[in-house]
Amino acid sequence: MSGVLEPGSPYPLGATWDGLGVNFAVFSAHAEQIDLCLFDPSGRREIARMPLPEKTDEVFHGYLPDARAGLLYGFRAHGPYEPQDGHRFNPHKLLLDPYAKQIAGEVRWSDALYGYRLHSPRADLTMDRRDSAPAMPKAVVTDDVFNWGDDRPPNTPWSDTVIYEAHVRGLTMLRQDIRAHERGTFAALASPPMIEHYKRLGVTAIELLPIHAFLQDRVLVEKGLRNYWGYNTLGFFAPEARYLSDGSLNELKVAIRRLHAAGLEVILDVVYNHTAEGSELGPTLSFRGLDNASYYRLIEGEPRYCVNDTGTGNTVNLSHPRVLQVVMDSLRYWVEAYHVDGFRFDLGVTLGREAHGFDPGSGFFDALRQDPTLARVKLISEPWDIGPGGYQLGHHPPGFAEWNDRFRDSVRRFWRGDGGQRPELAARLAGSSDLFDRRSRKPWASINYVASHDGYTLADATSYVARHNHANGEENRDGHHENYSANWGVEGPTFDPIIRTIRGRVARAMLTTTIFANGTPMLLAGDEFGRSQRGNNNAYAQDNEISWIDWTLAEEDEGAALTAFVARLIALRKAQPVLRSKNFLHGREEPAPGVLDIAWFDEHGEPISAEAWNDPAERTLTLRRAERREDGSTPILTLMLNPTDKDRAFRLPSPGLPTFLLIDSARPDAPERVVDREVVQVAAKSAVLGLSLVPSPEPGSPSGPSGA
Repeated sequence: MSGVLEPGSPYPLGATWDGLGVNFAVFSAHAEQIDLCLFDPSGRREIARMPLPEKTDEVFHGYLPDARAGLLYGFRAHGPYEPQDGHRFNPHKLLLDPYAKQIAGEVRWSDALYGYRLHSPRADLTMDRRDSAPAMPKAVVTDDVFNWGDDRPPNTPWSDTVIYEAHVRGLTMLRQDIRAHERGTFAALASPPMIEHYKRLGVTAIELLPIHAFLQDRVLVEKGLRNYWGYNTLGFFAPEARYLSDGSLNELKVAIRRLHAAGLEVILDVVYNHTAEGSELGPTLSFRGLDNASYYRLIEGEPRYCVNDTGTGNTVNLSHPRVLQVVMDSLRYWVEAYHVDGFRFDLGVTLGREAHGFDPGSGFFDALRQDPTLARVKLISEPWDIGPGGYQLGHHPPGFAEWNDRFRDSVRRFWRGDGGQRPELAARLAGSSDLFDRRSRKPWASINYVASHDGYTLADATSYVARHNHANGEENRDGHHENYSANWGVEGPTFDPIIRTIRGRVARAMLTTTIFANGTPMLLAGDEFGRSQRGNNNAYAQDNEISWIDWTLAEEDEGAALTAFVARLIALRKAQPVLRSKNFLHGREEPAPGVLDIAWFDEHGEPISAEAWNDPAERTLTLRRAERREDGSTPILTLMLNPTDKDRAFRLPSPGLPTFLLIDSARPDAPERVVDREVVQVAAKSAVLGLSLVPSPEPGSPSGPSGA
């Protein structure tokens, strides 16, 4: 390196190696000077500090000849330290590049990481002059060249998608058939044993909890805990280093290439609503020190304080074009450099909130939907936050799917036996058309799940009434209070065969309901064989066997049987198009004479009257769906649900046709069989799916193709 910075270019932002040197560019509207700081390969010693020589359109930039990939660097920003005006510049604090594509080292908690004197009576109004560099990780200049060969995204249609939500680390930490040093990493995620498992289940997409580099919160570290989930982003472009078994970024690319070769898509859970710097009393690590007033939403009239719509202390200011650019550049980078197939946006409402409130036409949504790279990948929103008007399920723009917590809650309440649940469950089974059937959206917009990382696992939802979060160190005050769960007689594990039987029935019934509902089903990793978190419904800080998946359960008789049952459910969904309808069904079409595309019946095979719909004592439900094939025949799928504690006789709705029982959740191993009469015995707490077929009409008949 020459040690002399040339003017360079304001674009692209970040550090870009061109083979002859490195261009550095960083945005700050209010800084007076930004220094580039270089470090030795250990990251411990600062070896050079040079002001970036040019500023163009509020971007500081410079070019360092002869610099190479692998160089460690950071920034220092000069400007006013005036918290009362929203400015927190402090050149004594080393800052991570927001565009860092790799991060070396970890934050080593020290009071020097704060821009103010931590224990001063004037709090953040006082400037701290200690150098934070020894406690800070450093950005690494990268070379993104990788041979993708013939890699092609699977491009699975939304209507065929089945999502498997997993945590990179917890998924494989206890897999004994994976090499020890690879467990909990990207290499293990796409190892042959794991790919074999995904394929056996029939899932089509792996949705990963955050893999962006994230911070280990000081409060957790001091309690001896870890930020396990990763919703505390330190860098929007860099993979979490702990998930790389060999430290190479190519490990993630190889994993994605292997998953693609197996026909599996990769969806990333991403956190752009806040950063790891917390409230105005948090540390100065990157954005705060570069331009606090631009990167964060500050309280109007009191810019000393951050807006906290996220519950984490700060809210990223996506109304600022340069901040929006960071997020858009990050998303494109993950698609172009890593070939990811989609994103699930944590607290998606925050991303769509403008000054006047949540807006499906916000700058973020508009930018995303028009982007030629991003508009073609899968987009999923978590449609809530704690800000004003923070619950926006069903109100996102076209092109988005949304996590449907109303589906989760109604399924749990229905199978728990709560009264008055039939109308709500009926709406959820129909793809939640009451929420999503607007602006030409499709049923796939509803992400249907009965368990996710946030809350109980499926097994715990049938084993615990109360949360058991004492291990989190918050005196069991954290996590959801109401889980719509039941323990069926004993809190937690039991050897009682009667209780175990009912728990198994309820779990299988909920899985059946989820897989056979219109919309996009999502399965929480490990639920397919009864994984438990010991009643912890907020295991965000449990990087241990509470959260790690115990794969020995999959080898036990109950676990193996449940896995086989889930695979059978998914295979049936794939085999029967009406179970994954591409359009909302409203009971207005007749695919066959006297057979509506969707209809609801009671256990007597009669349409449900308005009075019966509103009778809380009536709990059983029959859903019939039908769709005409190209050959003119019409398969009819009848789903019979009995959430009561008594076996019930369901009469099949007319017309009386031979019916094959495809699956019975009370008898998961039972083969398909023909019903020899019009009555089906449905056991307590179970679901049964039947298939009938209206044959093709004779050519020329009134109901045949020529008369249709």
